[in-house]
Order: sequence, then structure tokens, then C-alpha cells
Amino acid sequence: MNEQVVIGIDIGGQTTKCGVVDARGNVLAQTVIRSDTFTEVEPYIASVADALKKIIADADVDGSVRGIGVGAPNGNYYTGDIENAVNLTWGGSRSIHFAKMLSEAMDGMPVALTNDANAAAMGEMTYGAARGMKNFIMITLGTGVGSGIVINGEVVYGHDGFAGELGHTCAVRHNGRQCNCGKTGCLETYASAVGVARTAREWLELTDEPSSLRSLDNISSKDVYEAAKGGDNLAIKIFDFTGRILGESFADFIEFSAPEAIVLFGGLARAKEFLTGPIEKAMNANVLPLWRGKVKLVYSILKESDAAILGASALGWEL
Repeated sequence: MNEQVVIGIDIGGQTTKCGVVDARGNVLAQTVIRSDTFTEVEPYIASVADALKKIIADADVDGSVRGIGVGAPNGNYYTGDIENAVNLTWGGSRSIHFAKMLSEAMDGMPVALTNDANAAAMGEMTYGAARGMKNFIMITLGTGVGSGIVINGEVVYGHDGFAGELGHTCAVRHNGRQCNCGKTGCLETYASAVGVARTAREWLELTDEPSSLRSLDNISSKDVYEAAKGGDNLAIKIFDFTGRILGESFADFIEFSAPEAIVLFGGLARAKEFLTGPIEKAMNANVLPLWRGKVKLVYSILKESDAAILGASALGWEL
């Protein structure tokens, strides 16, 4: 096979997704291995390398791989290191020269690494809803709130490689929720899947309003979404509240980089029929008139099963 391909690797706290991707964004072969069964990085990397060699053989692309792109928590694009990734069982409070170690395990194949939200932004720009856009902000709504900022066609990394932590900008100034980062009032504590579930639990305690959510012991954001689809008024109000907070924050983000669009991705983005209206209303009510009604709110068009791999693989084309 003469056509060049790349490999994308998405490292999560529990699993690592790997795939071979062609220039049209087709995932030719993929696999998943556990991330959380390793306490040391060396055997983990050996396991990843074995998985990559297998999918290269499965896709019949030996000799055609241009490079490997990796999206990882606390991944530093400049250094290729994973730094202080305490949510990875083999990470801990140290720097791991991950790109260098994986390249050596793959017989010198070039490896580029960045954090998972920046990888998502690159994937959307290369294969998805932001294709052709030079200025946009990617927001990932999952367990946390991640972000990737693209200006003039380039991902913004900052001087140290960690720019773009918009999930940890302050959304509620007074009496805000405690965040795992140590701050209070972070956007992530309200607009993530965990934040939506927390809002539901708090509101159920503060009101006697009837809701199907009252019958559940461990409420998740998916439960709130299902209740809203069933017409549950309290669940719909929770999404109104979440959308308003997102929209107010997006107004600030617009004033920073004047994006063409804000692209939403992640599990919570599935609730777009309940989030879009409140987000757009709050966003346009709080942004300067200069940008009112000009910035599009769009949702990822990538298949969720392939999106993480595609996002990481986009780095491979730069090598």
C-alpha cells in the first residue's frame, strides 16, 4: 500500500484507543487497551507498541505510516511529555517523556503529543465541523470541560504548552462550587456531566417540584437528559441553567479571540436540543454588540466512536 496513513492514540484514565487513519479520515483498523491496569509507564508503553504493530498489520500499511499523534491528559505539545497526570495510574506527579519513549518502542517512528482537548480541536479542523475554519474554539463537554483554541489556523499552546484551560475559568464568582483543581466557581463544576448531575442533586434538595429524578439514587447527566426528553420540567430547567452558564462564559471567550464558531463535542453535547437555545440567548445577551449574532454554535459531526482517534491522528500529518 503506497498511500500514507497516520496513527491516532487517545489516552484516557481507563482505556487507550488506537487507530490507523487515512487522509480522508477513514479509520482502517483500531483497538482498545486498558490504561488503568499499569502502575509503571514502561510496561504500558510496551503494551501500546504491541497494539500498534498489530493494527498496522491488520490494515496492511507496514511502511506507509507517516507518524503517530497522541492526545493525553496534561500532554505538552512542545516537549512531548505528559506532566503531572495524576488521573493516570502510571502518571503521578512527574514528567514522563512519553513521545520519546513511544518512538523508541516503535523503532524510531515519529510521535507528536498534545492534550486531549487540543487533539479534539485538530481533529475537528482536519476532518469535522470546523474543516476550513481558521478561527474557532473547541469545547469538550464530558466528565470535565476541555477546550482547544484555534487562531489563524493554529492551535494556541502558550509559552509552556498548556494554554486553553477554559474549563477552569471562573463562571460563578461568589460562593462557587469547589473544583478539583483547587479553585472555586470553575465552569467545569457547572457545565460538565458531573456538574449537571450535581445541579440536579442540589435542586432536588432545595425544591418540592415533582420530578422523575426523585426516584433515582445515583443521578447522572444521562438521567437528567432522559428526564428532559420525557418532558420533566425540573430536568429542562437544569439544562436551561447549564446553558445559561455556558453562554455567559462563551461571551467572554468570544471577546478574547473573535472565533467564527464555537464547536461543542462530548457526551453532554448530546443534549443539544435543550442546551442550544439557552446558550445562544445568554451568549448574545452578554457579548459586545460587535459580535452579537455573528458567532456560530455548532456541534461535532465526527462519529463519537472514532472522534478521539481522529483528533489524535491529526497531529500525525504534521510530522
